[in-house]
Amino acid sequence: MTGKADFTPEEWKTISEGPTSAGMVVLTSTHGGTFKETFAMAKAYTEAREQHGESELLDEIASHKPEADRTHYHSELEVKDAGLQHVRDAIALLESKATPEELEDYRKFVFAVAAKVANAHKEDGQSVSPQEKAAIDEIAGAMGTAAPQA
Repeated sequence: MTGKADFTPEEWKTISEGPTSAGMVVLTSTHGGTFKETFAMAKAYTEAREQHGESELLDEIASHKPEADRTHYHSELEVKDAGLQHVRDAIALLESKATPEELEDYRKFVFAVAAKVANAHKEDGQSVSPQEKAAIDEIAGAMGTAAPQA
């Protein structure tokens, strides 16, 4: 099993920020709902803690408050680009050090965070707006997989 001790502090920071970076990509894809969407991101971590024991890697990630990149970006595009890069970097680290099962569990968690954020606030009467769906598809591309079907 792969855990925090298998990574340098900088690598662990990258892995820890991946899920929240994905959430921020979805959050900034539309305007509005920021409070609800931020709360939904935290709720995804709470739900992951309730599934404790299924993955040491996810247990260690979810056992702490969500880690977020504290860089002050100047535009939503910069947030998106940096967020997708964080996700790509985290996946690359996990591909080199984690088991295939742990990598898949991490991807599922990233999608769970993104989906919680997307569903937290209705946009034009839709649970998930086209912009949020596109953001989730871009996150999937950054992870080298297809987005799960809603």
